[in-house]
Amino acid sequence: MSTPSAHTGAHTDRTAATGLRLMALHAHPDDESSKGAATYARYVSEGHEVLVVTCTGGEMGSVLNPAMDRPEIRDNITEVRIAEMASAADILGVQHKWLGFLDSGLPEGDPRPPVPEGSFALVPVEEAVVPVVEVIRQFRPHVLVTYDENGGYPHPDHIQNHIVSIRAWDLAADPAYRPELGAPWEIKKMYYTHGFIRRRLLTIHQDYLDRGAPSPLVEALSFWKTEGGDTFDRVTTRVTCGDFFDKRDDALRSHATQIDPNGPFFAVPRSVQRRLWPTEEFELARSRVPVNLPETDLFAGIDSESE
Repeated sequence: MSTPSAHTGAHTDRTAATGLRLMALHAHPDDESSKGAATYARYVSEGHEVLVVTCTGGEMGSVLNPAMDRPEIRDNITEVRIAEMASAADILGVQHKWLGFLDSGLPEGDPRPPVPEGSFALVPVEEAVVPVVEVIRQFRPHVLVTYDENGGYPHPDHIQNHIVSIRAWDLAADPAYRPELGAPWEIKKMYYTHGFIRRRLLTIHQDYLDRGAPSPLVEALSFWKTEGGDTFDRVTTRVTCGDFFDKRDDALRSHATQIDPNGPFFAVPRSVQRRLWPTEEFELARSRVPVNLPETDLFAGIDSESE
């Protein structure tokens, strides 16, 4: 494991909390800000507890912002990304915990090279799931947010994140499994986050064309691979959170090594986004409570009096 120090973000006193609890399991620092961040900020504002759990320290990530691509940044990338994550957590108002696994990186080339020995993607699932179960039993989330079987995109850490989440869903609730990790806890609902939806880009792109304005999304759409379809077809739950797009973008900018403030993530004004697509999208993957789809709330169907 790598050794980023634990950070609790905007810690909420459990004895004073009156809302429900959501845990988001992400592979790297910055994933939480590009996938579901406005939803997390909205729920925090409503008195719910949100815990972001980051599996790796992002040590293998490239510096993607030209303004940050300097020797002193590259040489201290672990410490820099810890500080970036702390800033993003504070902006969103979430609690945060590192699991400390080693970033696998994104192998590139033909053929692709193997991921580094000892990295998260190569950790046996039965080993990787242990700290996840421990966090679940400590935090007792009603909702778990994770990635689908494709990882959102096929990064080996994202796919491992999915596999571990599915295993943790069962094991955290099993009283026979590792009782020393805490009392068993049944998560009520599990969602896959779908942060990148082609239909959203097309909707905004078409609005620019209809107004006779140049679209800032031409390049982004040109890189989109369509053979896999659009994940919007899998969406079950759309959370209205446009009022929190500012926090989402500020949190994303906190990850300054990973995001260019002049890049495509920020090309469309927030006012346009709020008018055309003021939601974030999720797919209900598992539920232990009755559901009525489609939904507009990740906590739908969960008793507010739940422990």
